[in-house]
Amino acid sequence: MSTLLEVSGVSVTFDGFRAINNLSFRIGDAELRAIIGPNGAGKTTFMDIVTGKTRPDEGRILWGEKSQSLLGMNEAKIAQAGIGRKFQKPTVFEEQTVFENLQMALKNDRGPFSVLFYKTNPRDQERIGELAEEIGLSDQLYRKSGELSHGQKQWLEIGMLLAQEPRLLLVDEPAAGMTPAEREHTTTILVEAAKTRAVVVVEHDMEFIRRLNCKVTVLHEGSVLAEGSLDHVTSNQEVIDVYLGR
Repeated sequence: MSTLLEVSGVSVTFDGFRAINNLSFRIGDAELRAIIGPNGAGKTTFMDIVTGKTRPDEGRILWGEKSQSLLGMNEAKIAQAGIGRKFQKPTVFEEQTVFENLQMALKNDRGPFSVLFYKTNPRDQERIGELAEEIGLSDQLYRKSGELSHGQKQWLEIGMLLAQEPRLLLVDEPAAGMTPAEREHTTTILVEAAKTRAVVVVEHDMEFIRRLNCKVTVLHEGSVLAEGSLDHVTSNQEVIDVYLGR
């Protein structure tokens, strides 16, 4: 499997606190990965660095087949290069329908005029239908997004990211605040998405991670403590001491 993202020797310090400490991480083209670790382990800062929100003090971040450096690029350029991020709190346009939210997110020409005079063409309508199917909201297409449950809003937001066709999707605590049934459906969406792109999930819920059935990276004090299957990392004594034993 070819490497899509490679982070090597990355460190970042905030006011004397080393949030990321000589971190190295890589993920392949169509791979699902979970990142776990205690609070303050550097999980959010890691995502901030990959998406260009935070600049590391040292290290390299290489992207894609051409091993392009992400370090000189701003957040918008990194998003255009194919890295999508979903934050913990869903941000959807509450007054718009599910259909309209997905329509706005589609990867189309985004010039000021094209947006003003945009009409959905049959290809876009078909794509919106496929996305709605993928996230399980086909029967909610014409509902206002503000009326959806918390879980459904999370799915819609994942759908909006998928509409932009990212090659890497970073997802922060998708299971938080969901019912067991919603959590199960979220697992299905992410596993399915990872068949055609890389998906990194930061999560605290171990049951949820077990269902994802993927390789797990454990962060501690800003670097990788252990990596492997969930059973492998949770039987690692260091991991038990810093994370599971609490």
